[in-house]
Amino acid sequence: MKRCSGVLLPVFSLPGKYGIGNLGKEAYAFADFLEKAKQSWWQVLPVGPLNYGDSPYQSLSAFAGNPYFIDPDMLCREGLLTPEECEEEAAGWPEKTVDYAALSRRRMALLKKAFSRYDGSIALKTFIRKHIWVKEYALYMALKNEMGGTVWTEWPKKLRQREPETIEKYKKKLCEEINFYIFLQLKFFEQWEKLKKYANAHGVSIIGDIPIYVALDSADVWGNQSLFKLDSSGHAKVVSGTPPDYFSATGQLWGNPIYNWKKMREDGYSWWMNRIKASFKLYDCLRIDHFRGLESYYEIPGKDKTAERGKWVKGPGRDFIDTIRATVKNADVIAEDLGFLTPAVVKLLEYSGYPGMKILEFAFDGGNENAYLPHRYTENCIVYTGTHDNNTALGWLQSTNEHVLRFASEYLGIPEEYVKAASRGGVSAGLYGEALAENSAEIAAEDHSTLKDAGKYCVRMLIRAAFGSVAGRAIIPMQDWLVLDDTARINTPSTLGGNWGWRMSTGVCTAELSAEMAHMTEMYGRG
Repeated sequence: MKRCSGVLLPVFSLPGKYGIGNLGKEAYAFADFLEKAKQSWWQVLPVGPLNYGDSPYQSLSAFAGNPYFIDPDMLCREGLLTPEECEEEAAGWPEKTVDYAALSRRRMALLKKAFSRYDGSIALKTFIRKHIWVKEYALYMALKNEMGGTVWTEWPKKLRQREPETIEKYKKKLCEEINFYIFLQLKFFEQWEKLKKYANAHGVSIIGDIPIYVALDSADVWGNQSLFKLDSSGHAKVVSGTPPDYFSATGQLWGNPIYNWKKMREDGYSWWMNRIKASFKLYDCLRIDHFRGLESYYEIPGKDKTAERGKWVKGPGRDFIDTIRATVKNADVIAEDLGFLTPAVVKLLEYSGYPGMKILEFAFDGGNENAYLPHRYTENCIVYTGTHDNNTALGWLQSTNEHVLRFASEYLGIPEEYVKAASRGGVSAGLYGEALAENSAEIAAEDHSTLKDAGKYCVRMLIRAAFGSVAGRAIIPMQDWLVLDDTARINTPSTLGGNWGWRMSTGVCTAELSAEMAHMTEMYGRG
């Protein structure tokens, strides 16, 4: 693995005037910023159409793109929207968070206006030939709207069971709506491919994220029911999650349907391989979420309200890895191997050759044998200060316990007074904070007269630890480069509401910051 570095920033977190980050000029500006900062990678979260809870890990399709990411300004330049319509659409959005409820009310109406002016039947047919999954997805979305937004398990029996005559009847009835959803995917992929081409040309490759499970309420499950452990009504017999542990007495109940791996094996995991091949059209590298589920997965009775009665079941293991190797040559894959790993999972990871993940926020409890400490790394891993499921680095400093902070201070060589100042929350949450806590002001005067912010200093030392480690890649969340507190956290696992909404402010990707990032990148040989 080439020694390099990158930044983690979801597309929805980009700044912009349309209520959510999109594939327009701010995305191109961010790619330019990464180039100036000498970063090789831009890591994003899953980009699929959103479902319940607005989580990108519970998408309506494992193949489709999020229509909210379509840039209205690009549609305007095509003549599909007017400047006045775009100006009206841009009004009234919050700048620092995503209002998904308002998006669901407003954005589709605008996109339907664009579709009503689109005269590209040949382009749609060409797109369908290249993306065979899109007809099934568009049909599912049209049917879902027709059925009042309900999950497919609540549809009439003939639709649930995909009775051919009934399906054909609805295809004719909903033809225009189906074409609208195909149009949305055409525009998403056109804009994505242009952005990716631009980023690649400027030395920036894209890391995508593929959730191991899919949502029950999705075109994938409705269209491939035999590939999942479902009952005759389509409800999941067993669902995904994790067992009770130190953090949760009842475990985590994710609720996704479980794959029928035996059935999938019969045709060489073709659904999965098509999914991976489609993902590599979007990304240069692919992170497989919950990799340990390929060795063995935790399944919970479908009607249970907690995860306590689940059990571990063997997954497809080496056979699945071998199939990926045979299907996608030289696939650049990252294995999300976080959490408790059994020897069998470790062996499967070694067999795959995929790099695993190291999280610095996990490193400072358990003493010097902790596997997340930089001196324990090998080259074949990716180091992060934190992920989308972690607090920001500053938020972590401000919320973790004294024992962990003391060890972090000693390990990283940070004066304990600085760690204490940062952890008390007495510092500014921003990159250009002006003051320390009152009782720590003398620290800056004594030893670091140019230091504006103890929090910035501590977070930078964490980043330096990542960059200076032997790990092949170092990926830093953008919030940590900006030294933001827990108000910039992306997700708190096992909670609903208040997640997936943080947006970066306009103007924070400064020349000063890109120069600092570039300097650190060159210093540690990651250019």
